[in-house]
Amino acid sequence: MVVELVAAELDRVHERVAGRFGRAEPRARVREYLCGLVAGLERKNGWTLAEHAGAVSPDGMQRLLRRAKWDVDGVRDDLRAYVIEQLGDPDGVLIADDTGFLKKGTRSAGVQRQYSGTAGRTENCQVGVLLAYASARGHALIDRELYLPRSWAQDPERCRAAGISQDVEFATKPAQAQAMIARAVAAGVPFAWFTADETYGQAKWLQAWLEEHDIWYVMAIRCSDTLTMPEGQRRADALVAALPSRCWQTISAGAGAHGPREYHWARLPVRPGWQRGRGHWLLARRSLADPGEIAYYACYGPRRSVSTAMCRLRPPSFLAASQPRVALGTVSAARTAGNRSPPRSAPGCARPPP
Repeated sequence: MVVELVAAELDRVHERVAGRFGRAEPRARVREYLCGLVAGLERKNGWTLAEHAGAVSPDGMQRLLRRAKWDVDGVRDDLRAYVIEQLGDPDGVLIADDTGFLKKGTRSAGVQRQYSGTAGRTENCQVGVLLAYASARGHALIDRELYLPRSWAQDPERCRAAGISQDVEFATKPAQAQAMIARAVAAGVPFAWFTADETYGQAKWLQAWLEEHDIWYVMAIRCSDTLTMPEGQRRADALVAALPSRCWQTISAGAGAHGPREYHWARLPVRPGWQRGRGHWLLARRSLADPGEIAYYACYGPRRSVSTAMCRLRPPSFLAASQPRVALGTVSAARTAGNRSPPRSAPGCARPPP
C-alpha cells in the first residue's frame, strides 16, 4: 500500500515537471531518477541510480544532469510550489545553510579544497548554498545555488573548461542566500521567520536588507561581532558576560534524539531607536553542562516576540544538510552555473559590498 502511494505521488511530481523537458528521452529519464532518489539506496550517484533503473551504464543519468536541455529554474520553481502546497504555513521558517559535496578530481565546477560542513573539515569539495522550508508539517529544500569560489571566478580558462558561462561572477554565500530569499518572497512562499548560521549572520548588510523588507530573523553571529548600544559598539560576548544570573532561564529548544534539548537562554535589547512595532535583540544560548559554551544570535522581529519562540528558531543547520545530495533541484545548481549566469540580485535586493 505504501509503495503504491509513493509511486502515485511520484507520478504526480513527474507530471508536474515533465513539461520542462523538451525531449522524450530526458522526460522519461527524470522519472527513473526520481524513483532512485526515494529508493533508500545506500549511495546515490550516477552508477547506483542507473543500476536501480535497470540501465547497464550511468551514461543516461549523467547525460540528464550534464548535457540534456531542460528548464533548470523552471523545475526548481515547480518543486518549490509542490513543497509549499504540502507544507505551506504562515508560521513557516526559511533556513539558509551550505553543505559540501566531496570530490576527488579538480574539474567539477567550483571544486577546490574548502571547508565542508558535511565532513566537518577542509576537503576537496563543491559547496552548495541551500534554502530549506520548515513548518509544523515537515521540511524540504526549495532552492539552491552552487558556490563558485573567487579563485574559480577569476580563472576564465578553468571556468570555460568546466562549462561555466563567462557571465558568471563571484558571489558570497550571504549574497546567494539573499537571492534565494528574494525568489521565495516573489513566489509568495508563506513564512514568518528566517534563520541561518554565522556565515550569514555576520553579514550586517544582509541583516539590513532583511529589516528593510521586514523579514524577521534569528541568525548566529560570532562572539566578537559588535552590536550598537546607547554607549556605543559592544562585543556580543562582553554584553552577555555582564548579564546578571537572573537574566538566564532554562528553555527547551525542541525535542532531540535523547529527549528535550534544554539550554540556558538570555536575551537583551540592542540597537536603540527601534522601528514602531519591531525590535532588535541579542540572544545567547549557554550549555547546561559547560557554562563556558555560549552561542550568540542577532534577532529582529515583532516588539512583543517572546524568548521561547526565538530559542526554537536558532539555526537548525541539519534541516538543509540532511537533505539528499542528489535532489533534483540541488544538483541542477551546477548546471545553472554552467549554462548561464544565475540570478545574483532579484528585484529589491541590496548589492553586497565587494
